[in-house]
Amino acid sequence: MAGHSKFKNIMHRKGRQDAVRSKQFAKLSKEITVASKLGGPDADGNPRLRLAIANAKGLSMPKDNIKRAVDKGAGGDMEEMFEIRYEGYGPGGVAVIVEALTDNKNRSASNIRAAFTKNGGQMGETGSVGFMFDRVGEIKYPAAAGDEDTVMEAAIEAGAEDASSDLEEDDFNEAGGHTIITGFEDLGAVAAELESALGEPASVNIIWKPQNTVPVDEDKGGTLMKLIDTLEDDDDVQNVYSNFEMDDETMAKLQG
Repeated sequence: MAGHSKFKNIMHRKGRQDAVRSKQFAKLSKEITVASKLGGPDADGNPRLRLAIANAKGLSMPKDNIKRAVDKGAGGDMEEMFEIRYEGYGPGGVAVIVEALTDNKNRSASNIRAAFTKNGGQMGETGSVGFMFDRVGEIKYPAAAGDEDTVMEAAIEAGAEDASSDLEEDDFNEAGGHTIITGFEDLGAVAAELESALGEPASVNIIWKPQNTVPVDEDKGGTLMKLIDTLEDDDDVQNVYSNFEMDDETMAKLQG
């Protein structure tokens, strides 16, 4: 029975991972299409499209999927899309920023407000928590890119602001990796330097990085995770950022 139980647990993780990846592909396709529509289908002359395609490749998104998304945007065969940022507070006073890409602003606002309300939070006005975060660049590399010292040295040479490594295996039994933080304006240059030194990154993003973190216990953490999961599961939501801090033991319990 122990072996059977382990097998079921592995299959559950794989199923969850596949579902997450499918959702990521859908969100990336939407971003690629919008970037292609706004800036044209030539990635060399369209930084936003180049970034979206790089992230899609980092997640092993099929080339045919990427091409279809680019062509859809270039052909104008899509509804008008709106980029909206929502802000609010989750359980325990945790600040939350939600980035959405939607063809229906009323639907998105209603769904996101409901997610906050049903999961112990409260949506606020734009700017209500944004001042607690910095807009920065984030470059991620897999563990295979090199050891911590190698990546750190490359990051310093490239002009990055910070670098950290977590080479432990994560919840999906995959190796961890390296995270490099850059200034908002420096992202393109630093990413290019790092690619020359370490190869193609797993992802390159512009993110909201919290200036300070808020400790969250198991009680509040459970509700907070439900809020974040609900937001991330929404088709209109592209990214969710928060400033919570939770110890590894509590996080492990909540991930079950």
